[in-house]
Amino acid sequence: MSAVADSAEVPTGTKAFAGFEWLLAGRYLRTRRREGFVSVIAGFSFLGILLGVATLIIVMSVMNGFRKELLEKIVGVNGHIFATPIDRPLDDYDSVAARLAKIPGIKLAIPLVEGQALASSQTGNNGVLVRGVRESDIKAIPFIGGNIKSGTLDGFDGGTPGVAIGRRLANALGIQVNDMMTLVSPQGASTPFGTAPRIKAYPVKAIFEIGMTEFDGTFVYMPLGEAQAYFNRDGDVNVIEIFVDNPDRTQAVRDAIEADAPRPLVLSDWRQRNRSFFNALEVERNVMFIILTLIVLVAALNIVSGLIMLVKDKTADIAIMRTMGCTRGTVLRVFLITGAAIGVVGTLAGLGLGIVFAKNIKSIMAALNWITGANLWDPTVRFLSDIPSVIDWSEVTSVVLMALTLSLLATLYPAWKAARLDPVEALRMG
Repeated sequence: MSAVADSAEVPTGTKAFAGFEWLLAGRYLRTRRREGFVSVIAGFSFLGILLGVATLIIVMSVMNGFRKELLEKIVGVNGHIFATPIDRPLDDYDSVAARLAKIPGIKLAIPLVEGQALASSQTGNNGVLVRGVRESDIKAIPFIGGNIKSGTLDGFDGGTPGVAIGRRLANALGIQVNDMMTLVSPQGASTPFGTAPRIKAYPVKAIFEIGMTEFDGTFVYMPLGEAQAYFNRDGDVNVIEIFVDNPDRTQAVRDAIEADAPRPLVLSDWRQRNRSFFNALEVERNVMFIILTLIVLVAALNIVSGLIMLVKDKTADIAIMRTMGCTRGTVLRVFLITGAAIGVVGTLAGLGLGIVFAKNIKSIMAALNWITGANLWDPTVRFLSDIPSVIDWSEVTSVVLMALTLSLLATLYPAWKAARLDPVEALRMG
């Protein structure tokens, strides 16, 4: 017996989305033995939309977290604007840095000596980037001065020259605070037989942890004066790194520097130095959004197929409703509600699952590591120590609206097809 036959009465001239229409749509969504295959398709459509929306929210949140963490760490350690000399070496770096620090929008100007070297200990060796800075400057860099895990930066410039290294480098070399680390540089003293490599041992005064594998495993900080001597700098520096208040408004600060600089300087900013890297992240983010949107699209197409089968199965019911006075609009709305319910409930369930997963992704990853007994997030491969997640509510809104729109569009054709059925022909076919 049909679902309509179970109803007490089919009202004529029903208003839009009346209680009768909701009741009938709800009955069509219930599982029955005779309609089992249709219900299976509806279930898969629901799961497809749920997983598609949840996956989109989780992946986009993780990629937002990646961009935020990488941006903060890259520009938080390397500076936002870089000033290099044009005509002569930067031997007047003290006065130039002091002048730059007074320009509005600049919070820190750091004279810097950089050079590559080989760091070694009794248990291993590793290529490193040595950076010579003043004590006051290294303490002012938030990701260094604020992330000292052992030792101290006090007296960094005084007494016996020492170095500050990242935790990952310390682990690779098997050394701790107060242990000796040997640095080998090809830029040594000139002799009649050529340039001899410079080899010198330094005590480790502090170990920091930035949270980015590349920095924690390669950066070595030493006092500026010692770095100048080690790399044969004649009282000058390679570059002055400038930290600004707002990294997204570096152009205005660059214009101010060019107008007020005490000497000619070549300026570059973090966008120019890392353009290809962040462009690659943006492209990957957009491609992932498109690929994962296909999951929602496939689920929406499942709604179409499920509703078409439901319309075919309910041909006799539709004919009875029409002969009892229901309008085409009533039939259209019944099947719109039936299909839209799958999309709306699936979207809301996916929204909840995605938000919960994105907010607790570190705990979930820790639980998976415990269950599997393996490290599923290897920081040596993925640059960051922990998996990041930042929920962008505007993106979440876009994902939800997209899923709802696709779901509602998927119901239009089957509902229209049901409303167009001729009662006489439907009864004959039924």
